[in-house]
Amino acid sequence: MTTDAKFLEAIAAIIGGDAVLTGEAANPHFKDWRGRYAGEAVAVVFPSDTEQVSEVVKLCAANKVAIVPQGGNTSLCGASVPLSKDLKQIVINLSRMNRIRALDAVNYTMTVEAGCKLASLYEAPEQADRIFPLGLTAIAPHCEIGGNLSTNAGGLNVLRYGTARDLVLGLEVVLPDGRIWNGLRSLRKDNSGYDLKHLFIGAEGTLGIITAAVVKLFPRPKSVATACIAVRDPAAAVALLAHLRSKCGDKISGFEIVSRSCLDLVFRHISDTQEPFAKQYDWIVITQLADVLPMPLDTAMRDAFGTFGEGILEYDITTDKDHAERWWRLRKNIAEAQKTEGISIKHDISVPISRAAEFIMLANAALRSAFPGIRIVAFGHLGDGNIHYNASMPDAAENKTFIEQHEPAVHRMVYEVVARLDGSISAEHGLGQLKRDEITHYKSPLELEMMRNIKRTLDPHGLMNPGKVI
Repeated sequence: MTTDAKFLEAIAAIIGGDAVLTGEAANPHFKDWRGRYAGEAVAVVFPSDTEQVSEVVKLCAANKVAIVPQGGNTSLCGASVPLSKDLKQIVINLSRMNRIRALDAVNYTMTVEAGCKLASLYEAPEQADRIFPLGLTAIAPHCEIGGNLSTNAGGLNVLRYGTARDLVLGLEVVLPDGRIWNGLRSLRKDNSGYDLKHLFIGAEGTLGIITAAVVKLFPRPKSVATACIAVRDPAAAVALLAHLRSKCGDKISGFEIVSRSCLDLVFRHISDTQEPFAKQYDWIVITQLADVLPMPLDTAMRDAFGTFGEGILEYDITTDKDHAERWWRLRKNIAEAQKTEGISIKHDISVPISRAAEFIMLANAALRSAFPGIRIVAFGHLGDGNIHYNASMPDAAENKTFIEQHEPAVHRMVYEVVARLDGSISAEHGLGQLKRDEITHYKSPLELEMMRNIKRTLDPHGLMNPGKVI
């Protein structure tokens, strides 16, 4: 019996033979959602509980086998798939760990396992008149909360509720040596030392495997008003956001900007979508107000727009959920439309909100000067300064050559603008394989040293998701 066979037999003894995939059956788990990365591993294993994860990790540590944690495999930077180089590794997929362990409506918390699909976490609090507000877009039906936490996911509602990091009170984590850290506390205040959970949120599985979490719930809004606004340009959108916040405060739950190139792709590839206005505009904003009290938020929104001044070209407001969803479909399906269209050079950047329009202007000017005819697809969470900024050529044949020859140059041009504006080259998608080397140009030597020291302390043998982040 080969060494690999004995190793897999030992894993099967822990989790059961039906929970171990090899060969062709395992291959779909070795490719990422975008189709950019593909690697190899000895097997994909599906533990059913935290103890099984612990025992499998102990076995891997003893045999110096690397581990790639995986959930819904919707990573946008190649973090959830194995490397293609010759490295003995397994994928630990947590999808079978999909139980909601507890829901405390009085404490406004829910304890969930890492394999819970994000969509299921929207449904569970409904009976208690609560919401879990982590609002993602195209990947929401497929992604799982463990992956959301490991990348510190953001989404549509960050402006009001914060990122995944802000929505977590406690974690359960299997460490690289197989020990289980039970940090499943549901406390709002706990000043008893280092807040260890923040080491693992956003670490993309490089420091340990998140197996469960205590997440925050919030009151379910009773009043909602949504607006679709055609704006003159991104600068007008930034000014409108500041004005709307001054008039409506924390009632704003989302503020998304969408460019004409995004809309054109959505209309081309996504059925049952249509122009929001009779006239085509270069830029639209979709924003939403919500409150737990019954109140005429559409009136508040209309009053705020009426006192804004120049910059709004046209707008429409609705309190009807289905009407609003037609607008949100335009935003939520951009990623899917791009995927159908083909590969592009993608960026997930953040800058101070006040400089978001400046970023778009400077990056557009740099790329259009260097690459005439380039198509720029810019959209995203203007409310928190996170812009998804993607570049390609409209012609498919030309685009393939363009990406092969110019991807590093495009990245560098975009990231240099981000750096000048005191931004980040990764806002919510993480680093994964895609930006692992690029980040070394934009973090200080001291930051990188501290990150490496933390990695060595928790994972001295480098077995946790090797080749990702750092």
